[in-house]
Amino acid sequence: MTHFTKKAEELSMDMTHMNHMQMEHEAGTSYLWLIVGVIVLLFSIAAYIWASRTQGKILGHMKKKERADIQKKSRSLRLAAHVMMAVSMITFGLFFMQGAGKTYNVADLASNATIDVTDDKYYGADHTEDPIQYEMKIPTSGPHNPHDIKFGFYTDFPGYNYLVHNLEHGDIIIYYRENASEDLKEHLKYLAKFREAGAGILAVPNKDIPEGSEVVVTAWTKTMKLDQFDDAKVGTFINKYINQGPEKIPASVRQGGGTM
Repeated sequence: MTHFTKKAEELSMDMTHMNHMQMEHEAGTSYLWLIVGVIVLLFSIAAYIWASRTQGKILGHMKKKERADIQKKSRSLRLAAHVMMAVSMITFGLFFMQGAGKTYNVADLASNATIDVTDDKYYGADHTEDPIQYEMKIPTSGPHNPHDIKFGFYTDFPGYNYLVHNLEHGDIIIYYRENASEDLKEHLKYLAKFREAGAGILAVPNKDIPEGSEVVVTAWTKTMKLDQFDDAKVGTFINKYINQGPEKIPASVRQGGGTM
């Protein structure tokens, strides 16, 4: 690898990291709007209650000026409550507007890292609901259940019979250890939001990850083992193999994966 190529790859990896940090920052800003909206809403409710109690302090024997003062205070509190309610609605709107239309484009991930990928033997692609004994410890092809499962982050292992079907549709599966760090799990939740046409990403805990590997990333007949999670390598694997399964389903049909 030339010095120029190495520098270009390092720059690309830095840019990918920066893009990821920017997305996380935008997500944090979005949730800040939600928190502010909830706080302001609670204050507005408190103001309404205070105004009601203030109005209730008017007694029949009170002088006209005393009544007027209490009514004025109650009106001021109600006005403040109205304003705060409006502000809370605006902040809620900003939160949902930031979330709406958010896309996670695979092209934003790293795509030029050097990766070591195994070309696995093809074991067929028949559909069956019978118990399956796979030839590979972590299978990347073979008979599988007629139904796949939805994209996303999983905390329980759903079974290879479903996951192999996902691979057939071009999905990427990132297997992680059950005792993985919270930071890694959070990052995998982020990666599991990415889509490419009708294919997506699943992050799944797996007891079959071989000793010495932190994660195993798979596509249809492809396996990449990493002794330590590498964002650039995983991003490159995703870019190269997502939506490359033998059975491609249009995104308009396969929305989020599952039950195909």
